[in-house]
Amino acid sequence: MAMAMFMSFWIFLVAVNVPGGSGQSVQMDSSKSGFVGSQVELRCLFMNSNPPVKISQVTWQKVLNGSKQNVAIANPSLGVSVLPPFKDRVTFKQPAVRHRTPSLEDTTIVFSSLRLSDEAAYICEYTTFPAGNRENMVNLTVYARPMTRMTLTTPTIVARPQKRKMTVATCLSANGKPPSVITWDTRLKGEASFQETRNANGTVTVRSHYVVVPSRDTHRQKLTCIVTYRNERITDSVVLNVQYEPEVKIEGFDGNWYLNRQDVQLTCKADANPPVTVYQWKLLNGSLPNNVEIRNNTLFFKGPVTYELAGTYVCDATNNIGTRSGQVDVNVTEFPVIPPARGSEIPLEQHSSGAAIGGAVGGVVLLGVAGALLFVFLRRRQRTFKGDYSTKKHVFGNGYSKAGGLPSPPANAQEPAVPRGLGRREETGADWGPGA
Repeated sequence: MAMAMFMSFWIFLVAVNVPGGSGQSVQMDSSKSGFVGSQVELRCLFMNSNPPVKISQVTWQKVLNGSKQNVAIANPSLGVSVLPPFKDRVTFKQPAVRHRTPSLEDTTIVFSSLRLSDEAAYICEYTTFPAGNRENMVNLTVYARPMTRMTLTTPTIVARPQKRKMTVATCLSANGKPPSVITWDTRLKGEASFQETRNANGTVTVRSHYVVVPSRDTHRQKLTCIVTYRNERITDSVVLNVQYEPEVKIEGFDGNWYLNRQDVQLTCKADANPPVTVYQWKLLNGSLPNNVEIRNNTLFFKGPVTYELAGTYVCDATNNIGTRSGQVDVNVTEFPVIPPARGSEIPLEQHSSGAAIGGAVGGVVLLGVAGALLFVFLRRRQRTFKGDYSTKKHVFGNGYSKAGGLPSPPANAQEPAVPRGLGRREETGADWGPGA
């Protein structure tokens, strides 16, 4: 028994190392890939020598975690055999392999309906005589395209006065291999969270939540989830439907309600989701005027305006979420308020410039008037003292006398000296002097 085994081993070594055996080789791709459910070819070509060696058998094997599993066998005498669990999914590509006298130089196999469990290394082994065995290996990678979905967390998103954060949408990329990357595209101010779950079959599920504070501003905002898987971009979008209480304002009072004005009204405008179902009007510190008619969200005041219409009007608007109010203060004047004509207002800059210019002009005019008065004064002074007065002219009391026409002063009286030029002249212009 031991001798028989030794002889068999010796014959094998001779076969492997027979001269000329180095001319054979097995050509394969180093790696191949495909998606779950798709089809992939695993190429295997035998490069024979010249003269060629005899191919005794071709065996495909799956290698996983160090163990080998036969997939398909092609034997010139026994034919073709595909073993479970590959029987219905693996075939030899070349029909000549299945002939009664097969051609085994090309033993490429075709995998159909790929499964995640098909991912492994595959060996194509040729047994030849007398050259022995020749083999090569290919690595098969199986990808799983994820299932993507984007959903609203809840059909009804309600904006609460407490302004609490809540998850409004979820983006899912399930059972993908390799895992996807999720990003968000939106104008909403929010936060995104991410979670990865590794499944037993080797796939990964990625889940992302988008969190916002629901409000009127988030209503009808678009939220887009972008799933990037390998070189693909998968997008999905939703438009948020946020319900909120009414936002109320009252229109119609223009600040110019005067006595006997006709056809005035107040309208209650409310921005709400869902729409307002009930409007209620009231007048603070009193009852609504007798001449008012209420039609849904509008107050119509019949007849002319009177002082009775003045007051604070309140409108309560109610929808399924809540009730909010708006108010307006109405005052009534005796006469219409006539707004200034367009362009009649003078800008502040022009007022300042005009004041400066007016001040400057006024100063110049004032200086001119003062100069004129000074000139007149000096002119009249010049006319009053004009002339050359002689020292023989004297002034006594309120009158004038000619020389020699007055009594002689006492002998002991000293004649006062009259400065030259200080004599008086008659308005007629005649001088008093000797011989006049």
